[in-house]
Amino acid sequence: MRKGIAVSPGVTIGVAYCIHEVFVDPNKSLLSSHEVAGELAKFDNARKRSIEDLRALQSKVSQQIDQEAASIFSVHIAILNDPILLSKIRAWISEDHLTAQASLAKLVEYYRGLLDRSRDEYLKERMADLRDVVERLTSYLSPALKKKSKVLSGPTIVIADELLPSQVVMLGNKPVHGIVTQAGSQTSHAAIVARSRGIPAVSGVTGILRQTKTGDTVVVDGREGHVIVNPDPEVLSAYRKLEREFFHLRDELAHNRDQAAVTKDGTAIELLANVNGLADAQSAAAMGASGVGLYRTEYLYLTHASVPGEEEQLEIYNDVIDASPNRFVTIRTLDIGGDKTVPFLGRSHKEANPFMGWRSIRLSFEHPGFFLTQIRAILRSAHVGSGEPGKSVQMLFPMVTNVEEVRRLRAIVRKAQQQLRSESIPYGDVAFGMMLEVPAAAITMDRLLKNVDFVSIGSNDLVQYLMAADRDNPKVSHLCQPLSLAVIRVLESVVATCNQFKKPVTLCGEMAGQPQAFVILLGLGLRRFSMSPAFIPTIKELASHITVAKACELVELSKKQNSSRRIHSLMNKELMKIAPNLEPILMS
Repeated sequence: MRKGIAVSPGVTIGVAYCIHEVFVDPNKSLLSSHEVAGELAKFDNARKRSIEDLRALQSKVSQQIDQEAASIFSVHIAILNDPILLSKIRAWISEDHLTAQASLAKLVEYYRGLLDRSRDEYLKERMADLRDVVERLTSYLSPALKKKSKVLSGPTIVIADELLPSQVVMLGNKPVHGIVTQAGSQTSHAAIVARSRGIPAVSGVTGILRQTKTGDTVVVDGREGHVIVNPDPEVLSAYRKLEREFFHLRDELAHNRDQAAVTKDGTAIELLANVNGLADAQSAAAMGASGVGLYRTEYLYLTHASVPGEEEQLEIYNDVIDASPNRFVTIRTLDIGGDKTVPFLGRSHKEANPFMGWRSIRLSFEHPGFFLTQIRAILRSAHVGSGEPGKSVQMLFPMVTNVEEVRRLRAIVRKAQQQLRSESIPYGDVAFGMMLEVPAAAITMDRLLKNVDFVSIGSNDLVQYLMAADRDNPKVSHLCQPLSLAVIRVLESVVATCNQFKKPVTLCGEMAGQPQAFVILLGLGLRRFSMSPAFIPTIKELASHITVAKACELVELSKKQNSSRRIHSLMNKELMKIAPNLEPILMS
């Protein structure tokens, strides 16, 4: 049994599928002699097409953003032309009879081993560039892998160092029952994907790729954060029972999609969904959400090979809006930086502390043309055409720190509106919102509320900034606890101020979908929650078992505890009394 970080609740059992940087078909044996020439030609073709892509990207980014941002693609082209790199890959294909994909996987492992021993930060940064190049090559080497279900057949447990957005796309709708990663945290890409799909997941399991091979039987306990490889019959039988209970409860709760979201004493609450794209919006409707409280547009950029233009963005936004419950969507502008980067924005800009540096709207301000394109697309997506059912689109800006930034953002929105009017392009009115993630903004909430229409609390970043602890650093991750007195006090103040000013406030961080935290938030006066679609049935069920008075009582009891561990323990005990039927999906 290996211990990690529980990031998505539930218990599941399946066959391991190990992702070693690139997808390699585990059923593919070594090449025969007569296949070598064809495989070399296949690799050369993938390389040629990748270089063509990169040159086109370089030109497009140079025009839309600037020459410095486009310089990263010169680095990628240089990697693809590196004679030492090419000789290694061709030797592995021609002499060792490895497939091109297997050779790329070996290349990544080779350089990872060299760079792990290096103290040169520049060289370590080049590893990220190599991975980008390898993924681009892989997309041409195995385009059919996205479609072939035989590669992942039956209940599958995906095991990876970390799950990148591009790898998520490659998984598609494969029968993935669980995710385990060596790196990551409760707010990593893998965690977000797992929760949006409602599948158990554990992150931060050091060395799991070395101890597991594709084909092994793996148990994933996303409640306790446990991973068991090749369990004995007795252990397997016990977890089979827990797995049946988990799936039975999940199916049972899915039936409440058409029920109103109300507490036991009849207080109405609003349960919205966090989505990354069209599939999540469809899931939100299926799970009974009343709308989309957070549309993370950065996933459009993270999974896109190029810079998406205005028309392309408009089409994608309209598809998400049309699929969303009540066509209500809060679209967050690009939130890149920190743990999320794209090659054409900031990869060449090295920072000691990216989470508190050049990211989110700070990055957007530096590329006004690029930023305007997205704002124009959002404004146009809010337009109501003749005979078209009404849309309700809100625009949300991440990482707002002060009033000056809000005023600057409003000026950019006005400029986009003026441009569209001058071009006779119709657009709609949108509510203007800020994401509350920075403690400075929480302290000056009364000033900020005079300049915005609504507030969305991003608890993931707010917690790490409050605690001065990087949520992705395992050495300090124990400090990033949403159920802590500091977090409760700050949220209490923010919610009270928003209610006083009669400005809608939603919590759209991971706290909203955590049963223990949901009860605290309810007691603090919050009535709008946005979460991964898969959590909506659970929270709706929990709400029906608790009164607002009881939630307020638990808030006061929590304030008397001396540590986050005690608060968590208190809430676990109380939840077992309030809704014992939810035990199979409650995280410890």
